[in-house]
Amino acid sequence: MSTLNQTRGTIHKRKDRSFRDVLMLADDFFMNEGVVFETMKRMAQRLHDEGISYAVIGGLALAAHGYVRMTLDVDILLTPKGLADFREKIVRKGYVADFPGAAKSFRDAETKVKIKVITTGEFPGDGLPKPVSFPDPEGQTVEEDDVLILNLEKLIELKLASGLSATHRMRDLADVQDLIIALDLPLELQDKLDKSVQTEYQRIWEGANNDPQPLD
Repeated sequence: MSTLNQTRGTIHKRKDRSFRDVLMLADDFFMNEGVVFETMKRMAQRLHDEGISYAVIGGLALAAHGYVRMTLDVDILLTPKGLADFREKIVRKGYVADFPGAAKSFRDAETKVKIKVITTGEFPGDGLPKPVSFPDPEGQTVEEDDVLILNLEKLIELKLASGLSATHRMRDLADVQDLIIALDLPLELQDKLDKSVQTEYQRIWEGANNDPQPLD
C-alpha cells in the first residue's frame, strides 16, 4: 500500500493528520495527484455518464486555470435538477451524505473527500441577492483533462462578488489577485465581467501590478 493510500481514511479529520501527512498531501496536490484529484476525476466521470451538466469550481478550478492553491474539498456547480438527479442516480453508489440530512454536502465513500454542491441561482458570498449569481454550468465551462471547469471570467466574477459582499470570504479577493499575478491577466478582462465587480477587478489589478515582488 502506498503512503498516499494510507492517508485516505483520515483525510477529512484534519486534527488527526501529522505535519508530515499534510506535507505529503500538499505534494500530491501540487503534482495534480492524490485523493482530491482522484475524487474530482471520478465525480466528473459519473456526472458525465449520467448526463448531468456540471462545472468544477473552487480551489480545483483555480488549479485548472493555472494557479494552484491547495484544497481538500471538491466543489461542484449543478443546476437544481442536476442536484436532484445526482441524489437519485449517484448518491449511495459510492457517495454518502456528509452528515444526516445533508442536502448539498457529500463524501466519496472510498477517499472520504468532501464534495460540496452549489446550485444555479445561488448568490456568492453572503448569499443575498446581487447582480452576480452562480450560473447554469451549460456553456460556461472549459475542458481540462476530461473534466469540465468553470471558465476563468465567470470564476473571477463570482469570487469578486463573494469577497465584496462577505468579510469572511476575503480569500476570494486574494484568489483574484493571485490569478492576475500568476497568469499575467490584462486589465481589459474587466470588460468581460459584470459591471458590479469591474471596479474591484481594476483596483486589485492595479495593486497587483504595482507590486514589484513576483508571486512565490
